[in-house]
Amino acid sequence: MARQSICVCAVQAPFITGGAEILVSELVQQLKSRGFLVDVVNIPFKWYPVVDIVKQALIWRFAEVAESNGVPIDMVIPTKFPSYLVKHPLKVTWLFHQHREIYDLYGTSYCSFTDDPEEQEIRQTLIDMDNKTLRESRSIYTISKNVSSRLERFNGIGSETLYPPPHYAGRYQSGELGDYVLYAGRLEQLKRCDLLVESFRYVDPPARLVLAGRGPQLENLKRQVERLDLSDRVQFAGFVPEDELLALYAGALGVLYAPVDEDYGYVTVEAFLSGRPVVTCTDSGGTLEFVEDGRSGYVVEPNAEAIGAAVNQLNADRSNARDMGADGRTRVAGISWDYVIDKLTEPLR
Repeated sequence: MARQSICVCAVQAPFITGGAEILVSELVQQLKSRGFLVDVVNIPFKWYPVVDIVKQALIWRFAEVAESNGVPIDMVIPTKFPSYLVKHPLKVTWLFHQHREIYDLYGTSYCSFTDDPEEQEIRQTLIDMDNKTLRESRSIYTISKNVSSRLERFNGIGSETLYPPPHYAGRYQSGELGDYVLYAGRLEQLKRCDLLVESFRYVDPPARLVLAGRGPQLENLKRQVERLDLSDRVQFAGFVPEDELLALYAGALGVLYAPVDEDYGYVTVEAFLSGRPVVTCTDSGGTLEFVEDGRSGYVVEPNAEAIGAAVNQLNADRSNARDMGADGRTRVAGISWDYVIDKLTEPLR
């Protein structure tokens, strides 16, 4: 009997790898391990200039994924914008996120759209495309309640959340609480690493901040550290191999993660699986589905002084920090690939 075939529809800017790219890779691996014939359809996407976004998105509309070499493809799983524009008789969308600049980021400093009439027309066109093509899906799942909430709020489309396990599920460990707090991820504007650096103006020595990752904000952050005279308190670890990353989680006092309205946030789940409390912010989105203030970490206002005070609290009461990390571990213990794959492939059974 021929194996059932699935195309995972992915979007990646060349030379940029982040959580979405890792998640696609994991999804493919998990599907293959369960006997499916799987491949990735990956079309690069450039989100600028604004006037070109519709053209970039429409490439997906004309992509041929219904069959290959005369053999039908049984199902497609689109992921993030604009991959869900793809046409297929059995489209099951697992939505990582839409084009946030036309939705929750619209009108903020993180948005490229202006009041120019042409750009406003482009924005409405993209919204209309989402409304049409997402509704073509047999089922719509999302990676977090936050993504589901945006989809309902802006498009009136319902969905179900399937939390993805992090990359090294089953390998996270807890060690002794160290003298540093950790940030792990891309160094980009929406992650607000500059806020984490600034918070160390208010953190008592000898606590340190370790930033593990690369990204476009690296040089700006280095200049900020120099300007604030924090070179002995903030360490740039760069990209770290998996064993070193696991060790950094295991030995941290806690984890700092303060993005702007995050879709999901692997970092939070990774921290909890390592038994580490998380300090996040009231506007950090998906992290708030797991972090409860005073129970599994601290949820503070998005300002440097509040974050710094939370780090000082972790250091002042290490027993409580350990207890909060343990509480966090119980909150994410049920996240599994078995459930995700069963739901995504349900129409094939």
